[in-house]
Amino acid sequence: MARIEIVDQSLRDGQQSYWGMRMQAGQILPVAEAIDSAGYRIVDLTGSSIFEVMVRFRQENPWKGLDTIRAALPKSTLRAGTRTNGIVGMNVTPDSIVELWIRTLAKHGIESLWIFDCLHDVENMIRVARIARDAGLKPSPQINFSESPVHTDDYYGDVVERMVAGGAAETILLGDEAGVLGPERARRWIRLMREHAHETPLELHFHNRTAMANLNHIIGVEEGVSIVHSAVSTLANGVSMPSTEVTVDNMRRLGHEVAIDDSRLAEVAAHFGALADEEGFARGAPVEYQVANIQQQFPGGMMGTLREQLKQVGMSERLPEVLEEAIRVRAEMGWPIMATPFSQLVGIQALLNVVQGERYATIPDENLMYVAGWYGTPPGEVDAELRERAAATARGKEMMAAGHAPQPSLKEIRAEYGENLSDEELLLRYLIPGNDVEAMYAADNPIEPIRPVGGPEGMPWLRDLLANSEARGLSASRGGVSVTLRR
Repeated sequence: MARIEIVDQSLRDGQQSYWGMRMQAGQILPVAEAIDSAGYRIVDLTGSSIFEVMVRFRQENPWKGLDTIRAALPKSTLRAGTRTNGIVGMNVTPDSIVELWIRTLAKHGIESLWIFDCLHDVENMIRVARIARDAGLKPSPQINFSESPVHTDDYYGDVVERMVAGGAAETILLGDEAGVLGPERARRWIRLMREHAHETPLELHFHNRTAMANLNHIIGVEEGVSIVHSAVSTLANGVSMPSTEVTVDNMRRLGHEVAIDDSRLAEVAAHFGALADEEGFARGAPVEYQVANIQQQFPGGMMGTLREQLKQVGMSERLPEVLEEAIRVRAEMGWPIMATPFSQLVGIQALLNVVQGERYATIPDENLMYVAGWYGTPPGEVDAELRERAAATARGKEMMAAGHAPQPSLKEIRAEYGENLSDEELLLRYLIPGNDVEAMYAADNPIEPIRPVGGPEGMPWLRDLLANSEARGLSASRGGVSVTLRR
């Protein structure tokens, strides 16, 4: 029997999937000790897009938040993530900024780096992994599963062999972001990855959108993988990972040892569930198996984005049409894997094609970058008509002539943004609109514990009082002091 280790995804992928990355550092603090005492192999914590959301929508300094959480989780190994050539947004980020991001994360106590590149540009992933090693981080590049004519066993075997030959990976993640990996293919694919990874440990990072991830965990363990990703129940399942509660129970029932103390999972789940209720976020919940999800291969977050964009133009009823168009667009774009940023590129192009009534009448800059190869080499052939349409635009012609994205040095970027900025502020100002950064610094919000009003340590009666329009006053007393408030 195996010893199974858990990577906790509650604070990163779980909240990204259900809360839109809006979890504040203060909301983690009340259960930090419970998380820290669980003994997870790794606690996956943050990424650059979470930094952007904290600045723009919470006016919270994410570096200050990272430092606070690092101090509150002294026993945990914390992980952050990066794309190889893009940090915030869908654009291409200069190598100099990607390297500064990695080295600055290390300064703030991040010890593990998740490396993401859905085009599997192995040389670029190895380059980033070596930067991480040099900065003192243990790099874990991800191999992403996809169903397409080009993502064959030979393709995946070659990617993993080259990754291992690069010698930089601490572990390799097997990712199924869209949750489309069926059990039969899972056994064959995981076995193939094990054979080509040789002695490099693998991790299972499977989303549960088609209700297959729990079974695929079991299959992966049977095939010799002993590291699985999960999240507490109120941030799990559906568009997120399988729940830690069920993962632990499954493994123990099958005779495996699970290397965590799960005695306080209920406390953590209740805390985040109550916060979700108060903020209007969905709680994690299981989903049904749908063939449509397999064909479309959209991660859950992108589905929400498409629904909202169609709602804004009064075309909500056309979502099924957009999803069918996305299947065609993905094939014409050379079968990119449907995860960030390519699920967004495919989804937005499909939406434009449907809403405008003419296919490729508008091609966004990011899609022009893709066709021009700025993100890397597409896995399959880009449709000739799409390539011609892209090349006929002024921006497309300019990008194709350049051949690659601009690569300003750090010195050049500092000359533009400010020679005396700290690394932390330079990254924020380069990656996030300046007015949002200014508002965040002006707010100077403190990082303090945030508890749900109706949670285990809160005051559930207060919510009822606030909702009661007929209540005219509130009295409270302690010791010899009484206070009365009246409307």
